[in-house]
Amino acid sequence: MGSELIYRGHDDETQQVSDVYSPKPNKPWLSVTRPVRYMLREQRLIFVLIGIAIATLFFALLPSSPAHFSHQKYDYNPIPDTYFPSETRLTHRAVYENRGGFGLVNSGGKIPLGLKRKGLRIVVTGGAGFVGSHLVDRLINRGDSVIVVDNFFTGRKENVMHHFGNPRFELIRHDVVEPLLLEVDQIYHLACPASPVHYKFNPTNVVGTLNMLGLAKRVGARFLLTSTSEVYGDPLQHPQVETYWGNVNPIGVRSCYDEGKRTAETLTMDYHRGAGVEVRIARIFNTYGPRMCIDDGRVVSNFVAQALRKEPLTVYGDGKQTRSFQYVSDLVEGLMRLMEGEHVGPFNLGNPGEFTMMELAQVVQETIDSNAKIEFRPNTEDDPHKRKPDISKAKELLGWEPQIPLRKGLPLMVSDFRQRIFGDHKEGSSSTGSASSSDMSSTTSTS
Repeated sequence: MGSELIYRGHDDETQQVSDVYSPKPNKPWLSVTRPVRYMLREQRLIFVLIGIAIATLFFALLPSSPAHFSHQKYDYNPIPDTYFPSETRLTHRAVYENRGGFGLVNSGGKIPLGLKRKGLRIVVTGGAGFVGSHLVDRLINRGDSVIVVDNFFTGRKENVMHHFGNPRFELIRHDVVEPLLLEVDQIYHLACPASPVHYKFNPTNVVGTLNMLGLAKRVGARFLLTSTSEVYGDPLQHPQVETYWGNVNPIGVRSCYDEGKRTAETLTMDYHRGAGVEVRIARIFNTYGPRMCIDDGRVVSNFVAQALRKEPLTVYGDGKQTRSFQYVSDLVEGLMRLMEGEHVGPFNLGNPGEFTMMELAQVVQETIDSNAKIEFRPNTEDDPHKRKPDISKAKELLGWEPQIPLRKGLPLMVSDFRQRIFGDHKEGSSSTGSASSSDMSSTTSTS
């Protein structure tokens, strides 16, 4: 009996030892073989390959143009063929309309799969004005979604009516001196009266710029300020380069505009340095073209309207003051290149061809009425004596320079003015327009 008890005790001890847990050793390559077995089971690999082939075929058959929809339903030409002289029509139109999508690889042909340009959401303040409406045309044709913000102080709804019904176009009646909340990728800030007749009545440079900079900071948008050659005042340097600080009367009759734009540039650079806002600054010189206001006091519109109405051409002072005149399509091209580029600026955007007021009057006489008389009047206060841009910086860094000289561009503007003054066709068509709530350049009685 005693030996039996001892044997059972030994059996229990052996059982306890066998019940102790010992983990199994890890099998090598288990993390690799397990997903391979999963894919091979039930022909899953075949279905994955079939899915990849279907997806590749689907994306390969998609249209290559981001503006495919807009060209089908809203085929609008911002400047009709009749606005281009016959000898430059083909070359200029090709340059003017096919420069969208800056910075893209192979932008001249079909964009490779996966590199298609995404349309941007862009706000244009003053977009119903002279320059602004032409800019909107280009952006819409490029395939972007555009929000126009304008209070119609000098802009006209007729300038953008041809975009009504386009789902990529929105129009907001709003004064930029009041804050505005939008979600956008880029801000073209053009809203500002640019003619002495208007800006002396309603100077809005600083507050509107401050509000738009605040919007750019909140939503992370890139901001472009359209400044002016008026920041140079009555320059002591000729031609004017971007590093020149100017010669401005801070308390003169024009200072609300001159100093307002200088302050706007200061605010823009402060937001860039202090808040990290992406900014661009353009200094615009005298610009002319269709949709310009007929009676806003600027020299080109004055001369053209007076000659068409058989009135004397009014020249202020001795007529030896000089200005440089660029066609609106050249300016729009420069603004878009600046926005899409990598350089802050400021950049002079103007035509370096220089004309005295008497020479301009003679060009108008040759274009419209050789018998038009010239009438001299006393010059206005603080009227700059010379104005000519040095555009070397824009040529080098933006690859931009104006293409249309005054003698070719002026007839295009005359055709538009003749239609609007004499009512040859319905006012407000896509080829006409009026004053600009966009900043278009230096403005004086001879600007």
